[in-house]
Amino acid sequence: MLFKQLFDVESSTLTYLIADTASSEALLIDPVDTQIDTYKALLKEYGLALKYSLETHVHADHITASGLLRRELNCKTAVSQQCDPQNADIKITDWDKFQLGDEETIIARATPGHTKGSVSFLWRDRVFTGDSLLINGCGRTDFQGGDAGSLYDSITNLLFNLPDETLVYPGHDYKGFRVSSIGQEKLSNPRLAGKRRTDFIEIMDNLNLPKPRLIDVAVPANIYCGIEEEEATQSSDLATFPAPYTFSPAQLVAKVKPRVTEITVQEVHTLMSKSDVCLIDLREENEYADGVIDEALKIPRGVLEFKINDIEKITNPDTQIILFCRSGNRSALAADSLNSMGFKNVMSMIGGYQEWEKYKNIYKNNGENYG
Repeated sequence: MLFKQLFDVESSTLTYLIADTASSEALLIDPVDTQIDTYKALLKEYGLALKYSLETHVHADHITASGLLRRELNCKTAVSQQCDPQNADIKITDWDKFQLGDEETIIARATPGHTKGSVSFLWRDRVFTGDSLLINGCGRTDFQGGDAGSLYDSITNLLFNLPDETLVYPGHDYKGFRVSSIGQEKLSNPRLAGKRRTDFIEIMDNLNLPKPRLIDVAVPANIYCGIEEEEATQSSDLATFPAPYTFSPAQLVAKVKPRVTEITVQEVHTLMSKSDVCLIDLREENEYADGVIDEALKIPRGVLEFKINDIEKITNPDTQIILFCRSGNRSALAADSLNSMGFKNVMSMIGGYQEWEKYKNIYKNNGENYG
C-alpha cells in the first residue's frame, strides 16, 4: 500500500492519497483544485490510476478538484447524498465501501453535524474525519445544515468508540499539527474532553466565528464537484463528462424544466407590481457587478436550501417565490429542489438577469421602475 498526506497552504486543507500498489489503483480524499498538478505528478511518479475522488463534505473554504480530476483522469467522484450533490458519480451512504485492488477497503461512515452530509472514512488503523473531528477541536456547526447536537453524537457515539490507537487524520489544521489519535482526542480535546452534550452545544453556539471567506463561491461550486455550474449546465457535449453519466448537466437542466414553472421577465415585472412575492437572486457575489434587482434577496444557489426557511417574507409553503440566476439554468434546478421540499408556488425566471437587463431600458423609457 501507499499513503501520502498533502497540505494546501492557502486553505490549510489536508488531502490524502491512498493506493494499492499491487493493482496500481488509488483514491484521493478532499483534493483541492489549485493542487491538481501536484496530484497528477504524484500519480505519474508512482504509476497509479486514480479510481475515486472522495469528499468528506461540501466544503465552504476551498473548491474541490474532484470534477477536474474526473474530467482529466476519468475517476469517479463521491459525495454524501445528504449534501444534495448535482453531478457526483456516487452519492455516499453510511457503510459504503470503496475498494482498491484486492487488499484495500475504505469504509464511509456518516458523521453529520459540521454539515448535514459530513462523512468520515475508515481505512486500516486510520480515520479521515474531514471537519467533523479536528486535532484539539472540531468543525463549526452554524451553516450548511450544521447541528451541534448531531456533531456531538457523531463524535462520541461513533468516532470515540473506535479503538484508542486509531489514528485521526483531519480535513484541516491551522497550527501545524498533522495527526492525532482517538485516545488523545478523548483525553485532551478542549471542546469534547469531559463535556456533556449540553456543554458542547453551548460552546458551539457561542463561537461567533466570521463567515468563511470563500463560502459563497465554494459551496455552489462544490455541489457540482468543483466545476462551475454555468459552464457545466451550458455544455451539451456528453463526452465532456465520462461514463457512468446518465445525463450531462445540460441534459439535467432540460430534464427538470418540464417539472418547474418558468415565467418571463415581463410576467415577473407584472407580479412584482401587483402582488407580494419573494424574489431571490441566486447568483454569486462576483456576478453583482453586472447589476442587481433592488427588490431581490441575495442568496447564492449553493446555500438556498439551507436558508430558505429563515426568510421572513416566506410565511407558508404557498408563498410566491421567484428565482433567477444569470441565464436561467441554476434557477430551474433550484426551483425543482424547492418543489421537492414542499414549496408549492415556485417560479424560475426565463433567461435570468441577462434577460432582465435586456428589457430594462424598454421599461425605463416608459417611465416605469424596473430595478
